Amino acid sequence: MSKRSIAQVLVGIDGNTVLFGARKIKTKLITEMHKHGLSEQVQVIETGSIGPANQGVIIGVYPAGEMYGNITEEEVVEFVQERFVKGRPYKKLLLSEKLPAGIDLTAYDSRKTQYLGRIVLDNCGKINPEDIEEYIGMRGYEALGIILKEKTSEEVIKIVRDSGLKGRGGAGFPTGLKWSFTAKVKDTPKYVICNADEGEPGTFKDRLIMEGDPHKVLEGMAICGYAIGANTGYIYIRGEYQLSIQRLEKAIKDAEKLGLLGENIFGTDFDFQVKIKIGAGSYVCGEETALLTSMEGFRGEPRFKPPFPAESGFLAKPTNINNVETFANIAPIILNGAEWFKKLGTESSSGTKVYTVLGHIKRSGLIEVPMGVTLREIIYDYAGGMSSGNFKMTQIGGTAGNLLSSEFLDVPLDFQSLKEVGYSLGSGAVLIMNETVSVVDFIKCCMKFFVHESCGKCTPCREGTRYAYEILDKISLGKGKADDIESLKLLGESMKDSSFCPFGQSAPNSLLNSLSLFPEEYNNLLIK
Repeated sequence: MSKRSIAQVLVGIDGNTVLFGARKIKTKLITEMHKHGLSEQVQVIETGSIGPANQGVIIGVYPAGEMYGNITEEEVVEFVQERFVKGRPYKKLLLSEKLPAGIDLTAYDSRKTQYLGRIVLDNCGKINPEDIEEYIGMRGYEALGIILKEKTSEEVIKIVRDSGLKGRGGAGFPTGLKWSFTAKVKDTPKYVICNADEGEPGTFKDRLIMEGDPHKVLEGMAICGYAIGANTGYIYIRGEYQLSIQRLEKAIKDAEKLGLLGENIFGTDFDFQVKIKIGAGSYVCGEETALLTSMEGFRGEPRFKPPFPAESGFLAKPTNINNVETFANIAPIILNGAEWFKKLGTESSSGTKVYTVLGHIKRSGLIEVPMGVTLREIIYDYAGGMSSGNFKMTQIGGTAGNLLSSEFLDVPLDFQSLKEVGYSLGSGAVLIMNETVSVVDFIKCCMKFFVHESCGKCTPCREGTRYAYEILDKISLGKGKADDIESLKLLGESMKDSSFCPFGQSAPNSLLNSLSLFPEEYNNLLIK
């Protein structure tokens, strides 16, 4: 390797890889580079998730564009010897080599039309999330500076509204429209809240966004604050997300030191401070009114609506709530314009969507793809196909989401297309299963989760989830009767119609889907 050449070794350190010893591996890499006199030629940098979730500790080598997986502390010596002393790929753990020009390590347009890049995850796996200078080097906080110097709050809301951005937490409500509701209310103070509770099983996209690019979330919140007239923001985050909390706390402090958060941002009269509120891990607190109740120090239970948070939210003041992924889209939209964003995705659903893809597939992990990509493309292009067996079903949107069978493989995954077939996009989890999975056992596991997480406020959810689980358990043991199937259908529909909040209303989604898509699996277990 020439002394003039410079390489970067990016170690993906997130809440998952820390458990595999990622920090020790980073330290070992630095030691080995120093031992071979490579410290000035090769930089070892900490970054967020590089993408894959089933390959242990991931290392990216730039500018070569190589990605290595399942690196252990013991193998670092051999890795450095092969890759940097001898100057050849360490094929033993090589995941990808010499990717096509312009295509990053984890996402590309599977339809092979053109490279679309990433929006939300653009910096994840590329920069050190704990170094604000690196974020600034990627045009970080430029969007905030532009709006403070050149745009009125009404103009900012119009840009977001014209972009067609819809909430990425699952509901898909137009973001610009939501901001306008809070902006119109005269009462003060107003609040911006980032919903980072993310309790849906199989969903960890928001965690990896916060761990990999915390400043992008903060910048989006500050832009929202300016647009609606708020000077205080809160990030409501589950206590289990320790690395996310640590990186967000550091990001807030660093931004305040540089005058990018706090008072008189960019020398203007706009003040905006961000605080972190740590939740206790209650699933129901992902619902916005339960989140507000928890933030105020009470047991996390949903509230009546109206009034909506835009009018009476945190401490009965006007409040705008968006999730992590939604806020992470804001700065890129301001920098590139509404029309740029609308060119991505579909006519009814602009932009990209971040998914966590798991299950019986060859490549699981985090992807960002254009809205409207089909389930077939996610499985066979992005995820590399089935790892074993044949495709049977997918649960999309997490445990409260819907089941999709093979007949839905070519339905575009966007808000409108799924709505037309009676489904919703949900949180961003895609769990792919082969024919070895028992539908009844799977749904029973889902319902057990809801029994545990129900807040107990309303009878349909509190009792309905428990009763559904008991019936499913009986059927799975071969003790069910035909009447039990009708009871499950009636119970599921009753929960959807009469539960107090979206938690209970969505809990029976996969149950009802399974009864219509796979009736034979239930019937085969019944007492004849």
